[in-house]
Amino acid sequence: MEHVTVTDEGPIRIVMLNNPAKGNAISKPMGEAVQAAMREFEARDDLRCAIITAAGTRAFTFGADVADPPELWRTIPSVGYRPLKPVICAVEGWCVGGGIVLAMMADLLVCGRSAKFYYPEAKLGLTGGMIAGLVSRIPHKIAMEIMLLCRTVDADRAATIGLVNEVVEDGKALEVAKAWAVELTGMAPMVVAELKRMVTEEILPRGPSEQMTIHGQRMGAIRASEDFAEGKAAFREKRPPRFRGR
Repeated sequence: MEHVTVTDEGPIRIVMLNNPAKGNAISKPMGEAVQAAMREFEARDDLRCAIITAAGTRAFTFGADVADPPELWRTIPSVGYRPLKPVICAVEGWCVGGGIVLAMMADLLVCGRSAKFYYPEAKLGLTGGMIAGLVSRIPHKIAMEIMLLCRTVDADRAATIGLVNEVVEDGKALEVAKAWAVELTGMAPMVVAELKRMVTEEILPRGPSEQMTIHGQRMGAIRASEDFAEGKAAFREKRPPRFRGR
């Protein structure tokens, strides 16, 4: 996978953005690779917890790669993939733009002490809108400050406002995330899955961009289905269709 390293350590999957020379900026192939790795994680019964992290300590990610813009939704937990298994994000250095959306949508978040969170879209004149979900994860006024005033939030403040679970020494975020993952793999999978389902599907509200993206994926799956191909063929051939539900 281009600029994404996937490692399985027993029941724990580690998905690492791996292009530190570009600040782990998310390109189109990188976004697709993250989604593929996480969808495989979602489907495999032997994998119980995932960690999303990045190579180096300068940046978790500088956000979208403007030279090769991604469909950023593909990288986002509960949007591009929807496992009912825990997802931990381990952040070192700068977490910018869509990186904040990725991090905030994880179930747990640990960061190094030098981590900084920055969402600059109000200065750039363009937004995908998914950052609006930040208001359901941290206090409203602080979320608006981050979005509208483009304030940089350091690690300690991120923990104070509830964006981050724990701040650790620089370079230790992945180590701590792995320890949490080991704990999580000892929990009852059905209970973990049901608690996550209730939170993500019934309690946390979905913003318009999230809803539109998820709906678009469902409609795309129908358009790409064997049933649609069969329906078109049956219409052309003037016969009853033989739908198979796939």
